[in-house]
Amino acid sequence: MFRYMSVVWLLGALAGSACSESTAIRCEIPAGAPAPDFAHRIGCEGDFAALASDPLDASISGARSVKVVLDRRDGDALYFQNSVKYKIHYAFASDQLSHAPLPPVGELVDFNRVQYSSNDRRFVLGALTYYDGPKIWALEIAPYDTATAAMITLLYDAVRKAFALGAPLTFHPTSQGVQIEAAKLPARIPIKTTDDIFAATDYQPLNTGETVGLLRFVPAADLASVYVGIRDVVVLDMVPNDISATAGIISEEFQTPLSHINVLARNRGTPNMGLRMAMSNPALRALEGKWVDLVVGPFEYTIREATTDEADQFWEAHKPTPVTLPELDKSVTDLRDVHGVVVEGAVPLRTAIETAIRAFGAKTAGYSVLSNTDGVPSRPAFGIPVYYYVQFMEQNGFYDRVNTLLADPEFLGKPEVRDAALAKLRADIAQAPIDAGFQALLRAKLDADFPGLTLRFRSSTNAEDLDGFPCAGCYDSHTGDPANWDEDLLLAIRQTWATVWNFRTFEERSIHSIDHTGVGMALLVHQNFSTETANGVAVTANPFDPSGLEPAFYVNVQYGGTAEVVHPPAGAISDEFLYDYTYVGQPLVYLSHSNLIPKGMTVLSLEQTLELGMALAAIHKRFSPAYGPESGNTGFYGMDIEFKFDGPPEGPATLYVKQARPYPGMSQ
Repeated sequence: MFRYMSVVWLLGALAGSACSESTAIRCEIPAGAPAPDFAHRIGCEGDFAALASDPLDASISGARSVKVVLDRRDGDALYFQNSVKYKIHYAFASDQLSHAPLPPVGELVDFNRVQYSSNDRRFVLGALTYYDGPKIWALEIAPYDTATAAMITLLYDAVRKAFALGAPLTFHPTSQGVQIEAAKLPARIPIKTTDDIFAATDYQPLNTGETVGLLRFVPAADLASVYVGIRDVVVLDMVPNDISATAGIISEEFQTPLSHINVLARNRGTPNMGLRMAMSNPALRALEGKWVDLVVGPFEYTIREATTDEADQFWEAHKPTPVTLPELDKSVTDLRDVHGVVVEGAVPLRTAIETAIRAFGAKTAGYSVLSNTDGVPSRPAFGIPVYYYVQFMEQNGFYDRVNTLLADPEFLGKPEVRDAALAKLRADIAQAPIDAGFQALLRAKLDADFPGLTLRFRSSTNAEDLDGFPCAGCYDSHTGDPANWDEDLLLAIRQTWATVWNFRTFEERSIHSIDHTGVGMALLVHQNFSTETANGVAVTANPFDPSGLEPAFYVNVQYGGTAEVVHPPAGAISDEFLYDYTYVGQPLVYLSHSNLIPKGMTVLSLEQTLELGMALAAIHKRFSPAYGPESGNTGFYGMDIEFKFDGPPEGPATLYVKQARPYPGMSQ
């Protein structure tokens, strides 16, 4: 198994090239003939197109690769394997190179253990990949491969000799470990880094699919005052922290898969792509203000003018399925330590989580499972049940006010009216009185278990992490100091409750026909993180590889606590990497580096990365009975994690996992 870094691939550029003497000395595969199991030589572009496959991992987006096998037990025979038929090296080797007089290949586990890490390995394994952005042909080995410089040179020379297209062949290091070994290669072997390749990439598919909408150009800075809606395809100059529901997104600035707006796009099922120079793209500008049909594909995008009838038909056919919220459990009134929020044992884990959500919301339920998981560090916490949010709304007449708004045609028909009315509602919620009995109960809890600590009040509702409605980032959290009870701590609680009525969140619920008055917000309460050295998000599986053949953890992490990964300030870039935790050497494949720390440094040390990896592995296994293979799920499974490293500047910083939920759009 083996990950290939990749960029946009325009298959037609190769598949449309006839095999002829003008492109090479000779083609190995006749034009139109079925692709063979392998070839010993790439004689023309058509040979490559016949054998190439989409990479298992599209972490830089798109590309085509042909896997190569050099058999050191057979006179260094070189094979360009049919990478569509044989998706991994083992499948090819065990089928084609395991018969007398050749020695048997053996089992997969032994193959992976020996052929990527042993100095006495039989095979040297790699891939020939074409990168369309920079027009680069690159030889690559797996990021976790420990091949020596001599082995890499042997493979490079063999591929170079058998590669008859006449184009330069480079070597692309796919991880830090491979890059260290690549520094020992002969000077005659040119090297291109991932940064080199990514810099020359113009197109980035984040969430693929088709949509129809009105094409609009909106600077990200104007989104605070310009309303965009569910029938708009929006072209942005920069990646915003937030955006209302739209038909599709094209951003001039590239995004990370866990960027806030891409998570929103996944939640909504709307196409999302990056395109360099999008704001001045002539083809897009020619369609400004018109209905368009946009298709975001894994390797290229298409856009054409559409009619009003097409738009109406598309939206009628793609109405979101109405979502019914879990009914609130208003019988629970105790402020409960998180260890006891999810009651396990008597029922399946997912059922236990769903039961807890009705009283304590999704975030608190997930945190409860984390708190009861060995190897996962989390801060002591407790849950404030939804009962007290409902009590607050009823005592202050806010439900009556919401019902009046929902019956107002102008409120329903005009986004600017909705926005203003909801802003006024939130402002009034932030000033309304809180029940004296609840305050007494809360003060006693804090005095007993959290004396003198500043607290974080985190939103936790029954209207998130649902099938068809993940709603990640819909609600906000706030910090309160018990030393300033009325003007700080109670304000933090009210401000958090008020985010049920965020404009963008209200719009999300409306699109999915959700009953707004059925939303209940519990609160997850723990000590505030005041000395963060790093904040991050991670997925416990490789989101670039739905096949599951290239397991890895995906991590975005940023220095300190002011530049949040999920809500980054303009221009901030985080460390983004794939962590091959289960492989020998546990290599790291960096896709980007933080620009808030000195060049050449990383946000996390190797020791911190290992600590994080151990926690991610434990979380992945822990939640499998609820959402993964142990629950019967046969599709992609991964948990979406938020974490902190918190501690004084002089260190050491401590890892804390603060949230776990099913990765939106793929795991449920």
